[in-house]
Formats: sequence, C-alpha cells, structure tokens
Amino acid sequence: MSSKDYSFTQNRELSWLNFNDRVLEEAEDGSVPLLERLKFISIFTSNLDEFYMVRCGSLYDISLVDKGYIDNKTGQNAQEQLNAIYDRTESLYERRDEVFKSLNKLLKAEGIYNLDFEDLTKSELKFINKYFFNNILPILSPQIIDIHHPFPHLLNKSLNVMLIMENEGKTLYGLIPIPSSLPKIIYFPNNPLRYILLEKIIYEYVNEIFSNYHVEFRTIVSVTRNADIVLSNSQIDEDEDYKGYMKKLLKKRTRLAPIRLEFYKYSDPNLKKFLCDQMNLQENQVQISNTPLEMSYVYELFNHVDEVNKTIFYKLSFDPFYPKIPNFVKDSKIIPQLKKRDFLLCYPFDSMKPFLRFLKEAANDENVISIKITIYRLARSSSIIKYLLEAAENGKDVTVLIELRARFDEENNIHYAGLLEEAGCRILYGFEEFKVHSKILLVTRKDKNKFQYITQLGTGNYNEKTSKLYTDYSFITSNNAIGEDAVLFFKNMAISNLNDEYKQLLVAPFGLKKNLIEKINVEIDNAINNRPANIILKMNSLTDREIIDMLSKASNAGVNIKLIVRCICCLIPGIPNRTENIEVISIVGRFLEHTRIYCFGTGDDTSIYLSSADLMTRNTEKRVE
Repeated sequence: MSSKDYSFTQNRELSWLNFNDRVLEEAEDGSVPLLERLKFISIFTSNLDEFYMVRCGSLYDISLVDKGYIDNKTGQNAQEQLNAIYDRTESLYERRDEVFKSLNKLLKAEGIYNLDFEDLTKSELKFINKYFFNNILPILSPQIIDIHHPFPHLLNKSLNVMLIMENEGKTLYGLIPIPSSLPKIIYFPNNPLRYILLEKIIYEYVNEIFSNYHVEFRTIVSVTRNADIVLSNSQIDEDEDYKGYMKKLLKKRTRLAPIRLEFYKYSDPNLKKFLCDQMNLQENQVQISNTPLEMSYVYELFNHVDEVNKTIFYKLSFDPFYPKIPNFVKDSKIIPQLKKRDFLLCYPFDSMKPFLRFLKEAANDENVISIKITIYRLARSSSIIKYLLEAAENGKDVTVLIELRARFDEENNIHYAGLLEEAGCRILYGFEEFKVHSKILLVTRKDKNKFQYITQLGTGNYNEKTSKLYTDYSFITSNNAIGEDAVLFFKNMAISNLNDEYKQLLVAPFGLKKNLIEKINVEIDNAINNRPANIILKMNSLTDREIIDMLSKASNAGVNIKLIVRCICCLIPGIPNRTENIEVISIVGRFLEHTRIYCFGTGDDTSIYLSSADLMTRNTEKRVE
C-alpha cells in the first residue's frame, strides 16, 4: 500500500485536459472576435492531437511494459489513467462540436460560409464537379480491402474516406486516402468567402470513384498514433553519425502503434469493429466528432479572409498588435550599452529585434572571440542561425549545443545542425538520458587584454515567430559572476559534467531542485519564526511530487504561496491542513503564457529567478535547465 497522500494532488493528464478545457472556453467567449474563436478551436484540437500522440502514447507503452507503474499523484496505474482520459475526452468532443456549430452560424451571418454539399448553388455544384474531375480524381489512390488488397497502413492524423460496399452479394470495405498535396480548402470564384473542405468533396464523389460497387455506408476517419519515440545510444551503430540515426528514427513515428480512432459525424458498428480489430484498439479509444478532424485549415482561412476582405477581417479578429522597441536601443549599438546596464526584454510586448541586433553586433565585433549557445527550438527561417553563420565566417569560435530530440522539431534542428557544421561551428548534441532545454547564450570579448562576458538567459526559445505569440523574458547582462558561471556551464556541457556547482545559476538535473527546496525551507523557517514569508511561482506546469509536497509543508507552516500555472497543476489548492495558504490561478488568452519566474521572500530580501524549467519531474530531474 502506498504511503503517498493523494488528498491534495490530482492526475497530471486530467489536469492537462482541464487546461485544454480553458482553451475551449476562449472559443466560447463572446467577447473574443469570431475568427479568433475559430482559431481557439483549432488550437484546442491540435493540443489534443499532440496530447494523444505523446502523453497517451507514453502511458500506452507503460501499460505494456511496466505493470507495477503507479501515478504518484493519484495511485492509478497506466491503464486506469488512459480510461479516465478517454472518458473525459468524450465530453470535450461534445462541447467542441456545440461551439463549432454555433461559430459557423455566426460566421455565416458575417458572410463567411463553411459549406456542405446541400448548401451549394447550381453554379457552385458545376464548379466543384469540374474541379473534382480535373484536379482531385487524377491523384486519388482508392483501394478495396480483401485477401488480395490487405489493410493498408494509415498515416498518423491523415484523413481517409472509409466505405462499406456491396458487389455481387459480397460485402467489402473500401478506402480513399485524402491527398495531403491538395489544398485543404476550395474557395468559390463567385464569392471567395464561401468555401468547402476537400474531404467533403471526396466523400461526396465516392460513387464516381467506386463506380462498379454499391456504396452502403461512408464516413471519414483518422487514426492518431503514438509519437513518443524512445532514443538510446545503444541502438546507434558505431559507424553511424547521430544526425543520421535521428533521421531514421523519425521515419518510425508515422508507423507507431495507434492510440485513437476518430470518425467524422457517422459511424457504423461493423466498420468500427473492423478498424478496431485491424489496429488493436478498444471501443473507448474511438471518438465521433461533428467538428472536422483536421482543423489546421483555420489558419489558411484566417489569412484568406485578410486578403480578400479587410473590413470583415478587422471586424472579426483581434486588433493588430505591434511589439515595441525600447527607446534606449532604437538608434544605438547594444554592446556598449551592456557595459553600463542590463537589458530585460518581455516578449511579445517588447520586440525580439534588440536581441537579434545584439547577436548580429557580436558576429561582426572585432573584439568578440567566441559565441556559445544552446538551441532547443528555432523558427523555420531563423535569423539566429544566420548570425551564427555570419560569426563563423568572420572567424569567431562558435559553439552550438543543439538538441535534436526537441519533439516535432527534430527535422528542423537536424537541418540547422548540418548548416552550422558545414560552416565550421562546433556542434554538441547533449546527453543520452538528459535533454538540453536550457536557453543560454554567452558572448566572450577581449578588449585591452581583458575578457568581458555578455550572457543572455531566457525563459523561451530562440524563435522569432513564437516571440510574437508567447510571453517570455530575455535577460542580457555583462555581470561578470553570471558570465563566469556561463563559461563553466558550456565547459561542463562539452565534457559531459552535469554535477558541478555554480555561484549564480541553478542548473538541473542536479542543482536546480535541490536549491529550490532550500529556498522553500528558508521561507518555512521565516514563517515559523513569525517573519514575513512569501513564495510566488509562475510556470507552465507543476507536476514534481517532491516540490508539491514541499509547497504543502510550506503552506502548513503559514507561508503565503501564489502559483500562476498556465497548464498542468497537480496541486489542488485550498485543502485544509494541506494547501490552505496556496492560491492557484491560470491565465489563458490571446498570448500563450510561457514565462517561468520563481520568487522567494518579501521586500528587499526577495530573490527572483527566471528559468527555462517548469517544475515538472522531466525538467527538474531529466533535463539540463
């Protein structure tokens, strides 16, 4: 019997679903412009897709190989958690369907029509008929499923029209994959704000495609596959480079085990049983959605409306937001100012341009001798890479620790690692058991025979695109003590030393949690001795059981604790004799709250840290942060 106290903790996965519920609330909020509400449905859907691919995929693996696994927040095993997720998802689907239906009506009233076939005019039907035979039919790959045509592999999250058909008294199944090469949306030339989704067209023309069969039932399906790839150095051949191995590993992602099956609007018990048997799925892993199974088309629609009718677009979207460039850097060079003062940029309210200007200056500064940086996620077209390549071309010593296992950004990072390597940069790939998730940049200058360190620390990635969408801090300083710690950090990364002591930085996996616990204990001691005691923690997620237990202990001692947690929070506040002095709030809105800020103490005695790490076990124990 576990001795864990579950009275003030909740399951990580169900807490995440509650977060996604809050995203859906933004789509329901009448004060949010209509096109933005539609985007929130798309965000909700893509969030849920990734959740199933990663979290449910991981739990599925655990359920197969570790029967003794127990969640330390609820006491549930992996299968019990999966069952709870499937049950909770069903109600979320129902709410999403209601919101989507309501939004479509409201958008129609504004002149934006998401059409079904029965809504089309005669001229639109004629247009679609011609479009189908000229542009769609030639590239379709339909097939029947029988002994000579075995059940095919369905790609992860691909859309497929599935059919039950009859021919000469024999019942069989048919399949039409929806080509990803075709436009997701077809707009009508007589009114470009009237559109129909590609899958609806193919669905409507199945009789033309299977002309020698009688179609008895048809629907659209999508399978979600486990994307939780496990990497082990022992699997890499001695003569194989790490980038090459990662490329091969990524190809496996689309072929991993199914974890969810979705039907669009219509289901048939025989077809459901057939597909579940083929993909080894249980009935509770099947979901029926009245919302399109693939919602990424919303972003294309958003841009399309902007192009064809500015008046409607401005009425139905947020007012444009333009980050500001701080006055002190508009017309002046950055590096000379950093000798006198620190910079703190707050994205997206501040522009990322001052940081980019700083990096460009460093790449071309004759006194800069080296630039070192850790990279986790980058923009598709990255100025960061451009300036690092520029620095290398100018003879600077450039070291880049790039994490190739940044989930769903692996291919992007592999590509950039190749470019940097070819330019002569020194490339490091981190560690087998620990992802490198830290955000740190070190510029070393030699001026008048003296070394000067300029260090940048961030709460978010070096990504120009997300800096306009996520709230993050970027701190740039010439503080020598921080610079010396940064020098030590990069040396340790190069020699695989994860367990060193730093004077200013708290570094996971061995130093961060230990030091945070010490700071919580200081506040506990203050409260016990009737001194002001205060803790404020802002993060994306809180799951680390040891930290949660320490916060409960601090609450019981009388420490005032405020947690600002956007996503997962496994701590339940307000439980008498457990968490009664803890307040938890979550902010979900136009910008994604991404800053991690940890504050201990009050007044002049307050210690404030920005961090790359959430207080999740994966961050505190399994990553370099």
